[in-house]
Amino acid sequence: MDRKSGILLHISSLPSPYGIGTLGREAYAFADFLRAAGQRYWQLLPLGPTSYGDSPYQSFSTFAGNPYLIDLDLLAEEGLLDRADLEKINWGTNPRYVDYGRIYGARFDVLRAAFQKGYPRDREAVEAFRRENKWLDSYALFMAVKRHFGMKSWLDWPDEGIRLRRPAALERWREELREDVAFFSYLQYLFFRQWDALREYIHSLGIRIIGDLPIYVAMDSADVWAEPEFFQLGEDCVPTEVSGVPPDYFSADGQLWGNPLYDYERMKKDGFGWWIRRVEGAGRLFDVIRIDHFRGMESYWAVPYGETTARNGRWRKGPGMDLVGVLTGWFSDLEFIAEDLGFLTPAVHQLLADSGLPGMKVLEFAFDAREPSNYLPHTYDRRCVCYVGTHDNETVMQWKEQADRADVSMARKYLGLSDVEGINWGMIRGGMSSVADTFVVQMQDCLGLGAEGRMNTPGKADGNWQWRLLPHEASPALAKKLYQYARMYGRV
Repeated sequence: MDRKSGILLHISSLPSPYGIGTLGREAYAFADFLRAAGQRYWQLLPLGPTSYGDSPYQSFSTFAGNPYLIDLDLLAEEGLLDRADLEKINWGTNPRYVDYGRIYGARFDVLRAAFQKGYPRDREAVEAFRRENKWLDSYALFMAVKRHFGMKSWLDWPDEGIRLRRPAALERWREELREDVAFFSYLQYLFFRQWDALREYIHSLGIRIIGDLPIYVAMDSADVWAEPEFFQLGEDCVPTEVSGVPPDYFSADGQLWGNPLYDYERMKKDGFGWWIRRVEGAGRLFDVIRIDHFRGMESYWAVPYGETTARNGRWRKGPGMDLVGVLTGWFSDLEFIAEDLGFLTPAVHQLLADSGLPGMKVLEFAFDAREPSNYLPHTYDRRCVCYVGTHDNETVMQWKEQADRADVSMARKYLGLSDVEGINWGMIRGGMSSVADTFVVQMQDCLGLGAEGRMNTPGKADGNWQWRLLPHEASPALAKKLYQYARMYGRV
């Protein structure tokens, strides 16, 4: 039995002097920390370019990398930037949190300077990168036009020709904005060059990378603009229905995500080629792909476009094994995890069983004093991934303060939690000791942080995705403690 464990920490949460974590020195240092801690996985969130709300789950492209994550020190070492100029910029005053508003403008000005120096030198390499990545032409043009129109959603672009991708308009705008097209292409070349080097180093330490694949893509993305035929769009490419989840115990209005829905019939006729290309892109980044909102593969909640809540949606049949089977069969060199959280029907359980994919168990969901829970460790199948909590959950210490007292008491009794060991470490021990093949814990829970460490609160409009690790926190002492737990429970 090959038991493993890992840590969830997004790249943006790494320390850095430039306002946000990057693919530079601190990423290599965290990989070293994982190795010293006996961890075999580094789990990340999606790496695409973030859009409004700064969420990695709402990206301008499912294929592209986030320019924020390009390391500026590495560019300075190449002579593309002057480090003294970087130090003059105010990247934010609190190293614990990303100030997205502050870095938005400054980051692209700096990257533009790197482009002006580096692109003439790297032109041939960028061209080779472009030929290898067929998505790049559409993405770079999309971003160039978007910038030209003040970052408006492509549905609001005033030029109908480029909005609807008429050939003459595509040719005209590509020529008119050729410098910006080259700029956005160059940023992707830089991102993937840095990512490839980091990934190779991570692999050299015996560590594999888990990454999220959001089930949906953003409406305002190069993906929908470039290939609208694969989405449920009506006249002028306006969505007919959008994504969400229905009302439940936690939300009387449900959750209105607003992503366009797939035209699965059209995709099936194409042999699910769009999905194959998408997973190929994810496989360029990750070794293990967590399919977000897996239950949407069985059936999905469709909300009429224009609704202000998710109340008035209805369930529609998803592609099921027609798609899941294609992906698992096509990508025999990749591993998948099914994010099977939420209200699951027998049909969803059957789809998970038919797929053969490991599902997820979240310890914070286990302790309901009012009714039995299949998140309790004694109920686990070996083939699953146990999490203390995900990026969408409270930290353990926040959960302890906010959960029903009876639930906390149950957790204390079930896991033998004590304040001497630390509630967070007792939960980590509970996951480590479970029969689950794989265990993952958020870095914030290793540090015993409270509400200040929460990464995302679903339904909250702002203040998400900001948390960052401080330089001293990934310490040798913490690595030693994690190693001891991992070794004790056979995960080294």
